[in-house]
Amino acid sequence: MSAIQAAWPSGTECIAKYNFHGTAEQDLPFCKGDVLTIVAVTKDPNWYKAKNKVGREGIIPANYVQKREGVKAGTKLSLMPTVPAAGLTWGRDPLHTWLEAGITESEPLHYTSDADGLCTRLIKPKVMEGTVAAQDEFFRSGWALNMKDLKLLQTIGKGEFGDVMLGDYRGNKVAVKCIKNDATAQAFLAEASVMTQLRHSNLVQLLGVIVEEKGGLYIVTEYMAKGSLVDYLRSRGRSVLGGDCLLKFSLDVCEAMEYLEGNNFVHRDLAARNVLVSEDNVAKVSDFGLTKEASSTQDTGKLPVKWTAPEALREKKFSTKSDVWSFGILLWEIYSFGRVPYPRIPLKDVVPRVEKGYKMDAPDGCPPAVYEVMKNCWHLDAATRPSFLQLREQLEHIKTHELHL
Repeated sequence: MSAIQAAWPSGTECIAKYNFHGTAEQDLPFCKGDVLTIVAVTKDPNWYKAKNKVGREGIIPANYVQKREGVKAGTKLSLMPTVPAAGLTWGRDPLHTWLEAGITESEPLHYTSDADGLCTRLIKPKVMEGTVAAQDEFFRSGWALNMKDLKLLQTIGKGEFGDVMLGDYRGNKVAVKCIKNDATAQAFLAEASVMTQLRHSNLVQLLGVIVEEKGGLYIVTEYMAKGSLVDYLRSRGRSVLGGDCLLKFSLDVCEAMEYLEGNNFVHRDLAARNVLVSEDNVAKVSDFGLTKEASSTQDTGKLPVKWTAPEALREKKFSTKSDVWSFGILLWEIYSFGRVPYPRIPLKDVVPRVEKGYKMDAPDGCPPAVYEVMKNCWHLDAATRPSFLQLREQLEHIKTHELHL
């Protein structure tokens, strides 16, 4: 690779292709596989000023690093390379609960007679061919990790098709989704490709992907020590968590969703079970198994009825505004300390009642201003629901002016 290239802007992430020991005091040494962030262009196009993950800055050689790029989902990432991406349908992520396997409250609705779309009639040569293509694509875009650097420590979640494990990657705790090399893998490859395009402090960050030719797929993300938000709320309750903490979680999620909204992504599966809590109590949206670009019209196969907007259930119309509906349900979960929505209403009656205008009552102790935000998310006319930018402004106003009244 020639070092003379278009300058990468400040903030660009890159991954080291080789070890660099540095010879001058201003150099920033690094090891192959380290992730670095460009700080500035130098006068010499062969060198960049960059910083490492602990914030140390220095000069690095441009031809020792590779820019990290978003992986566009497509045929290359399918384990059935003969099927075009537009022809894929999407089943519900079997690990959607991540750290709370066994919880069944998502109550998926099979609204189509089609199969889930996770193709089952795979033959071995196609699996191998697709795996190699996916491996090449993640390597090309700078997201391939080396299995030698990863130690799998213990299982922290189980799913039908694989485990979520606590791992150690170069001395740091990580979460690892381990997927057996079968038909399910194409959905996880697509999830990983979405995650390469997203970077926000309130989204669970992808660290990289390991694709093994002999049958292993590992998605490595930052480790969220306190597990899912729904478990966190249930296990602590109102005696431990005050109103300021609940509002902070609400704002954390809202800021992540505002970022997705601004980048034209629709999550489609927003719920407290799909939000994880870090060691320092930051809530981060996870589980991008159903996340698509807003222009996508792909089917989903199964949906959690109580969290999904009426137009998405009825007509498969997904948009940022259907995510807003789900955010209103998530707010209700937060302020009820993890209760299942629509308590005491049979699942089969939820949709008919909602379509007639039924809205849940405010949870006990919920500030009236927060309940108003919830109700605004539940307008039957999607166009009248607020944007996530507006929701963040409303929640920040509550934090500043009303929380301690």
